[in-house]
Amino acid sequence: MSAVRTRYAPSPTGYMHLGNLRTGLYAYLTAKRKGGQFVLRIEDTDQERKREGAVQAIYDTLARVGLQHDEGPDVGGPYGPYVQSERLEIYHRYAQELIELGGAYRCFCTPEESEAQRAEARLHKRPFKDMNCRSLTADEIAERIAAGVPSVVRQLTPLTGSTSYDDVVFGHISIDNAELDDSVLLKSDGFPTYNFANVVDDHLMRITHVMRGAEYLSSTPKYILLYETFGWDIPVHIHLPAINKSATEKLSKRHGDASFEDYYNKGYLPQAILNYVALLGWAPGNDEEFFTLEEMVRRFSLEGLSKSPSIFDPVKMRWMNGEYLRRMSAEEFHRLALAWYPQGLLEASVDLHELSRLLQSRIAILSEIPEQVDFVLALPDYDVALYTHKKMKTNPEVARRSLQAARERIAGLAPFDRASLHAALESLAGELGLKNGQVMYPVRVALSGKEFTPGGASELAELFGRDEVLHRIDVGIGKLENA
Repeated sequence: MSAVRTRYAPSPTGYMHLGNLRTGLYAYLTAKRKGGQFVLRIEDTDQERKREGAVQAIYDTLARVGLQHDEGPDVGGPYGPYVQSERLEIYHRYAQELIELGGAYRCFCTPEESEAQRAEARLHKRPFKDMNCRSLTADEIAERIAAGVPSVVRQLTPLTGSTSYDDVVFGHISIDNAELDDSVLLKSDGFPTYNFANVVDDHLMRITHVMRGAEYLSSTPKYILLYETFGWDIPVHIHLPAINKSATEKLSKRHGDASFEDYYNKGYLPQAILNYVALLGWAPGNDEEFFTLEEMVRRFSLEGLSKSPSIFDPVKMRWMNGEYLRRMSAEEFHRLALAWYPQGLLEASVDLHELSRLLQSRIAILSEIPEQVDFVLALPDYDVALYTHKKMKTNPEVARRSLQAARERIAGLAPFDRASLHAALESLAGELGLKNGQVMYPVRVALSGKEFTPGGASELAELFGRDEVLHRIDVGIGKLENA
């Protein structure tokens, strides 16, 4: 077990939850930090929860964030198949071997009988152990099999003693065997449960480091017992703390919390999502917050993992995404922005490169673009109350004076560029005895019909050109005169 091999084993039950993405990222970083292999395995044994297109969503998400697996269903490898539903014969073989080794038994109880026994166990506050089927003789078992009585294979957990293991994050864990359920390993439909398939697959695929959520801390001793019964090497266990959305509530796909796909479709950058998720449970050892995937590989260590749950802060992730947008090149941002521009704007005679430049420092997520630029295509029907601004010290009368004077100055301005426009409007404010904002703000409102815009008055005027600027100022003057 000298070569580090980790695995990411998502279930195809929908889009990828951020907690699942974090597990995959940490598994990837653990392997790559040591020059090892990162394996993708699809855990689809729960056929009822399997969703159409979910496997492709897994591939798409991993590709978008750059977590390239070395082995998996789509790339192959020496330990396939890498889809659990294609490995049923393997699980049946090892289930029978486990029975012969004394680590499991066939249970012929009906679901109703099992539930009644489980209810009784809960009533007496003890784990469920099927003492009826545990004590069946070989002849009784053979007789029931011959009669076609349906059965499951259950793990035979010890009645006494304890089982221990050392977890990288949480330290030494020891559980009394009397507290362990006799979990189903092989269901009556022939499919294995998570408890069994993972142990078999991790062994056969030579996985050296197993990462899973901290909710499995108390059930991992059952997996340890399976390893010990088979006589297999036990991998390093790394249990990760939960990601919470509050101090008491976990982030959960089942509770409708946003997935990676949800955030991606909202205009979050994959690398920003990955960067933020990386910090939910791992500390790099200093105040740094921004890392490329390559930098994470160099910096990541298991010692930096936290025991405490992390709080997912959507405001912090939005901020981080905005920082990523501002740090990219103007050309790269423009390429991304084009996909969010309304179709009509793509066909308009407006310098879209310049519009993208104005937007880049003013948005945090790409989905904000349509609402930010809709005024470029068509001036909205705004209320003159917008010209009243306490901070700018403007009101309709000040705005009317400013717009009338600005129109006259702009009509004959040459050259018609941002620097000349800004200088002209500043000079005009001085001539009118007004502050700069008392001229600039009304012009910006007249050009956009909005209080907040990507760019100031001179930048928007340059973007529109003289004719459109004069037209929009005329609209503004008309509104103010008729108010």
